[in-house]
Amino acid sequence: MTATVPNPTAAGSGRNATERFAQKERSAATVDQARVSAIATDAITALHEVIRKHGVTYAEYDALKAWLIRVGEDGEWPLFLDVWVEHVVEEVANAGRLGAVGTIEGPYYIPGSPESRSEATLPMRDGEQGTPFLFQGTVTDLDGNPIEDAQVELWHADDDGYYSQFAPGIPEWNLRGTVRTGDDGRFAFHTIKPAPYQIPTDGSCGALIAAAGWHAWRPAHLHLKVSAPSKQLVTTQLYFAGGQHVEDDVAQAVKPELVLHPTPAASGRGEEVTYDFALDPA
Repeated sequence: MTATVPNPTAAGSGRNATERFAQKERSAATVDQARVSAIATDAITALHEVIRKHGVTYAEYDALKAWLIRVGEDGEWPLFLDVWVEHVVEEVANAGRLGAVGTIEGPYYIPGSPESRSEATLPMRDGEQGTPFLFQGTVTDLDGNPIEDAQVELWHADDDGYYSQFAPGIPEWNLRGTVRTGDDGRFAFHTIKPAPYQIPTDGSCGALIAAAGWHAWRPAHLHLKVSAPSKQLVTTQLYFAGGQHVEDDVAQAVKPELVLHPTPAASGRGEEVTYDFALDPA
């Protein structure tokens, strides 16, 4: 595995997230002008009401314009939107889901991670820091029937809170991998427990956090995408009971159904947990 090129945390991470989003395949469907007009009108009207409610001054207005320009220059629009907006979009999009519970994707997903069958040890550096962790489970349909050849993608931060391909000096696929389930629907990942981390604070999003007196912390979490033919893809994050900031996640993405309760591993090394995914029909 090759290491990423060193770059400043917020600026480098923001540029990488923006570049990845630009490469993302998006719908080529015809724009519905009436819908765009309705949504844009309501959003702008809501902003007008905020200005009136708080008596926004010209100095504050100019500060807003300068900050919006800086967000673009820093490449932090994906970070801003994924931290403060995406959780509501996800809530609306998945309101009718009956099976596995979803939450936000965040800005650090990379497709095409190394693939294994049924069980995998995530790529990691020699001496990777962190508690050894076994994450395992079964993918089924809503009736509990196991799904063969389901794809389970897992990625997460390291013990310092950094993601490969978004922070300097980390090998390309570090702590990223994919497992295809066998005929029993089972999967297993050997990895390490991630740590809580601050979202980058040396850029424009950090400036907003400091000005508002907020905190910038996300609880430790695993990211997953689980999919299978003729089933709905579920994108989710899983958190750890008792972990820091589970109760006050800056991204507001924690749900009770997504909190894990690990136990000491049967191997005697680290911890383990079992978590199953039931997929809705497409």
